[in-house]
Amino acid sequence: MDEQTTSSYDAAGFGRRVEPGSSLGVVVVDMCVAYFDSDSPLDLDQPAIIDAVRNVVTVARRAGAPVFWTRVEFPPGGGGHVWYDKVPALASFDSGSRLADWIPGLEPEPNETVVTKQHASGFFGTELDTAVRAAGVDTLIVCGVSTSGCVRATATDASAHGFGPFVVREAVGDRTPAVHEANLFDLHAKYADVISLDEATRLIEGEPGS
Repeated sequence: MDEQTTSSYDAAGFGRRVEPGSSLGVVVVDMCVAYFDSDSPLDLDQPAIIDAVRNVVTVARRAGAPVFWTRVEFPPGGGGHVWYDKVPALASFDSGSRLADWIPGLEPEPNETVVTKQHASGFFGTELDTAVRAAGVDTLIVCGVSTSGCVRATATDASAHGFGPFVVREAVGDRTPAVHEANLFDLHAKYADVISLDEATRLIEGEPGS
């Protein structure tokens, strides 16, 4: 971000640190084939995101932190959803589409919560809030795709629901670097802390100073 923008936000006091709570969970946002397949209109061509998300999930499972997963599914034709009509590529998530499948090797385990949504936020119209509260979680590590869409909406709604959100820079992605960076900047300024993969690992593992 340019110096003028950064200075303006700093002067206004944006970007204070989110303090992690006592119990942490991970939200994996929409990590499906559609974003990582060259035949898909939603392909990001960024396979490194898969490795980073897998790293976060592996660390969380090892630490015993709950992992929550979101996925998108529409009835064929969208069922009248405005988002679907606005973005024709969301037909990739029509019921039965292979593009909506989990990425092989990066899939929920049987004891992990999966919510299905028809909107950008993992919280809107789903049981995610209830599931997070039932697990006793007050802090959420957010990873997945895309930064400007479902990651942003989920992190923003996590804040609105009272959960401290942390977005992992290497474990999210978008169609262009400019869109990705602009949304990370705004998230960090207003709604969440944007942290590195190493920082996320330390936070999940509960290391002092995380």
